[in-house]
Amino acid sequence: MLYYLFEYLEKQFQLSGATLFGFLTFRAALAMILSLLISTIYGKRIIRFLQKKQMGETIRDLGLEGQKEKAGTPTMGGLIIILATLIPVLLLAKLENIYILLLIVTTLWMGVIGFIDDYLKKFKNDKEGLKGRFKVLGQIGLGIIVGATLFFHQDVTMKEKLPIEEQRVLLTQNPDIEASKLFEDEMKSTKTTIPFVKGNEFDYADLITWISPDLKKYAWVIFILIVIIIITGVSNGANLTDGIDGLAAGTSAIIVLTLGIFAWVSGNIIFSEYLNIMYIPRVEEITIYIAAFVGALIGFLWYNTFPAQVFMGDTGSLTIGGIIAVIAIAVRKEWLIPVLCGIFVAENLSVIMQVSWFKYTKKKYGEGRRIFKMSPLHHHYQKSGYHESKIVTRFWIVGILLAILSIVTLKIR
Repeated sequence: MLYYLFEYLEKQFQLSGATLFGFLTFRAALAMILSLLISTIYGKRIIRFLQKKQMGETIRDLGLEGQKEKAGTPTMGGLIIILATLIPVLLLAKLENIYILLLIVTTLWMGVIGFIDDYLKKFKNDKEGLKGRFKVLGQIGLGIIVGATLFFHQDVTMKEKLPIEEQRVLLTQNPDIEASKLFEDEMKSTKTTIPFVKGNEFDYADLITWISPDLKKYAWVIFILIVIIIITGVSNGANLTDGIDGLAAGTSAIIVLTLGIFAWVSGNIIFSEYLNIMYIPRVEEITIYIAAFVGALIGFLWYNTFPAQVFMGDTGSLTIGGIIAVIAIAVRKEWLIPVLCGIFVAENLSVIMQVSWFKYTKKKYGEGRRIFKMSPLHHHYQKSGYHESKIVTRFWIVGILLAILSIVTLKIR
């Protein structure tokens, strides 16, 4: 809204300083500062409100050190993250941008699912909360919306660089040629990026066109199915990671900040040309959303680090996972998720391995056996005697290493 206000003032009155709002970096910095202020200043008020409404967490006895002390800590703190993200976005982003609209829908959609889950746990005394099948249905619904929009919407396009020979001719004729002249026209495409591979573009349509070229018209089915799988997997991974103070919020901030770098360079034709990567018009506006989201996560950590004054609940964790998945898909870096979101992947795998092995050994030997002392993975380390602050810090360090490795893929192929 402020973006449009200052745009109007600049056009009508040539107001000094109004042009600042035309710069992406200025709006991104302002969005991060604003979200930090909202989450830290008003976060305390939201925590008090949750305490007043008796939204304290009910803790299951898992035999973990310090677990009983957490009983009564307010949950649904994900509301802080959601509000601190959406307010700066509504004020500073271009709201007609399709990527911004998709992220707003994702935030509200997953936020509602998580809120219902937390509400049922607290006020309906249902320890399981929202049934798993309904969560999955919600994730599938979001996947269909996001996948269909990204496939069919006219503003979701990409540009590929001209063939090498054509580039050489143009550069020979004019060494100072604009970077935009080295790219083809905008086009619809289901291409994405595969890290560490030379010529690292892959077209999802190839998954069916090898059978018959005529099947390309059904590429949207494949694309939407892949989007559904990614959104479901990442949101569940974030949900499982939210088990000890500061782990999910800190890890997610690292992941999202890294995706912000990808969004910025992918949406900038000069950097795209220099790095020889896919140029995605209009995707750079996501940087505003990412800046606000990172600010909200860091501000939330003010109250969520050990000992936590508030838990994000499913309201926060499912929302975080959904946003990360949609950003990764939008900047066409979803194949980086196993690396960049390695913490989420490890948490997911630890649960799958534990449950599968337990069922297998119970069927074979009559007694279930375990791989880990407890799953998800962070609880295994708690059971091993590590303090949760040490576990969180070391997970953050691993997350930073994975983020650096992900950024390196811009050049290493």
